[in-house]
Amino acid sequence: MRSHFLNHSAAFMAIAAMAACGGGGGGSSEGAADDAGEAAPAAAAVDPSTVGTITGMANFAGMVPTMEAIDMSAEEDCAAGYGADGPMNQMVMVSADGGLANVFVYLSEGVSGAPAASGAAMLDQSNCRYSPHVLGVRSGQDIEITNSDNLLHNINASPTENRGFNISQPRAGITSTQRFQMAEVMVPVRCDVHGWMQAYIGVVDHPYFGVSGSGGSYTISNVPAGDYTMTAWHEEFGTMTASVTVTAGSTTEASFDYNSDMMGANVPMGETLVIGHGTNRIRVERTQ
Repeated sequence: MRSHFLNHSAAFMAIAAMAACGGGGGGSSEGAADDAGEAAPAAAAVDPSTVGTITGMANFAGMVPTMEAIDMSAEEDCAAGYGADGPMNQMVMVSADGGLANVFVYLSEGVSGAPAASGAAMLDQSNCRYSPHVLGVRSGQDIEITNSDNLLHNINASPTENRGFNISQPRAGITSTQRFQMAEVMVPVRCDVHGWMQAYIGVVDHPYFGVSGSGGSYTISNVPAGDYTMTAWHEEFGTMTASVTVTAGSTTEASFDYNSDMMGANVPMGETLVIGHGTNRIRVERTQ
């Protein structure tokens, strides 16, 4: 990665920040990454005698990469939300017993038909971070994006297959609704005002996906009996696949083993405009 630095006046820096954030916002704003038409019908009840459960672990072996601390000193209210060690980068989060968090796991082959989507997925901005860091949604599903910080954020989604969006939320309490119409793994999301704020949205055509938690475990429920290919995705370690057979009324285990030799499979994020708070410099970062 290389960085390019440009000197600007403080006034221009403020203007650039607003420009990077897209349009302004009111108390509540709604938009759509793609035309969605009418709301999807409520999901039909699932017959438990025809479905099973997939559960498993995302494991990590080897030396855990050291994650850098995030300097939020220019945003004191955000920094106050973390402990004495301060906020850390979320790219690689490994538990004490080797569980890897933020792995997106989904059925990538074998699904034929799926119940209709129901409800909205939630993406929050709290203490100058996106929460969750990795989010799974269905194509066409509403994504409610909220600013819980009383300061300016923007949400810049840069998909390849879908229409992107770049919207601003200048104060707490604003919620915007967006959606992606096509399956795409992954859609990178960033805040151009706070360069450390990054998230990923995995979009699939069915509800059979999950994200590993802090201990590395995941569960996918109500999967129709059958044979499938599963894919696991991680922002630094890339993708892995596994074949699974789901039996009605039973639980199938499928785990994914990552290691330190797999480091470096980054998802391209495009250009990121990073504004140095309290300085007169704007940094543009590009992935190679």
